[in-house]
Amino acid sequence: MLIKQDFYFHSLNAHRPLHIRIPDFGEPPFPVMYFFDGHNLFRDEDATYGKSWGLDAYCASWEKPMIIVGVECGHEGDQRLSEYLPYATGYGWLRGRAALGDDTMRGIVYELKPYIDSAFPTIPFRECTGIGGSSMGGLMAAFALVRYNRYFSKAACLSPSLGSVSGMLWHEMNETPLSPDTRAYFSWGTQEGYGGLQKIDPWQEDRTSWVYKTCRTTANKIERQGGKTMLYCQIGGRHCEADWEKQTGLFMPFLWQR
Repeated sequence: MLIKQDFYFHSLNAHRPLHIRIPDFGEPPFPVMYFFDGHNLFRDEDATYGKSWGLDAYCASWEKPMIIVGVECGHEGDQRLSEYLPYATGYGWLRGRAALGDDTMRGIVYELKPYIDSAFPTIPFRECTGIGGSSMGGLMAAFALVRYNRYFSKAACLSPSLGSVSGMLWHEMNETPLSPDTRAYFSWGTQEGYGGLQKIDPWQEDRTSWVYKTCRTTANKIERQGGKTMLYCQIGGRHCEADWEKQTGLFMPFLWQR
């Protein structure tokens, strides 16, 4: 069952639509996974570019029942970029943009999660709570896993836009203890246009590619604290929902396997 409703985030002083999927099988209570860009998750008619991740169909056939909560971003102007930017940066393509990423996360952690846990049959503990997203949403999933590790034990970071804020994220990771049960999935595609990455073998000669290096370095820092990570290079993968859909059968079992 898919529920659509508005939710007011005091942290952003704004209403944002929610897309909540309740499993049709299994005995409650259920684990929960939160996703950014909730409109792109389940059905093509809701997706920005007419193609979703197909998570509704995937979860209907997957053996593990769980509640999925998709949170939409603001769609006016550069709202999405600001709401999904956790650190202010002085360089790169995000230079000078307002960094409202932590406001977004405080709304999810301290406002939305208590509501979801009270309104639906959830298992509220961090061990049964994950978060995920793609592009800027993938960056936010990585940020959430670090700063809010006491609430999220797993993160799916598809094509994460770590880029110009990676140094700030890594600094925070150096200063932040992570639980050893932390799991994270990082991916990128060879056709995403990252500095000619598509021209070389992504697993052998692309160590100079910043997209590989940012994912690998972030994963290394998680692993050094006892966590588990999975890195996936999607050959021919583009920066789009159609190709992120193809990864659901990889990151969901990895994150949620016992």
